[in-house]
Amino acid sequence: QVQLVESGGGLVQPGGSLRLSCAASGFSFRRYAMTWYRQAPGKERELVATITSAGGSTNYADSVKGRFTISRDNAKNTVNLQMNSLKPEDTAVYYCSADGFGLKYWGQGTQVTVSS
Repeated sequence: QVQLVESGGGLVQPGGSLRLSCAASGFSFRRYAMTWYRQAPGKERELVATITSAGGSTNYADSVKGRFTISRDNAKNTVNLQMNSLKPEDTAVYYCSADGFGLKYWGQGTQVTVSS
């Protein structure tokens, strides 16, 4: 059974940091690209950051470049999103996703709220 379980969300003040993690199981994690998405209330889901299967290449939305860092540990089947200098507009539910072989898996999401 495929599972993607996000953790690390919460309430943080503007300018603060959070580290999201996604634990994967039930598929060959090291063969899949991994992506973090987010969806704010009333808005469409948007891509935040993606990393290739071996971790050699990353890509970021313009809105988070220089503030967020995606990484993965293929030995632990985890993908992380380090979020620094958080802004109120980063408030959203954050989802991790696995892509490969014509398949796409989703986690259940974790809420991130940036507010003073």
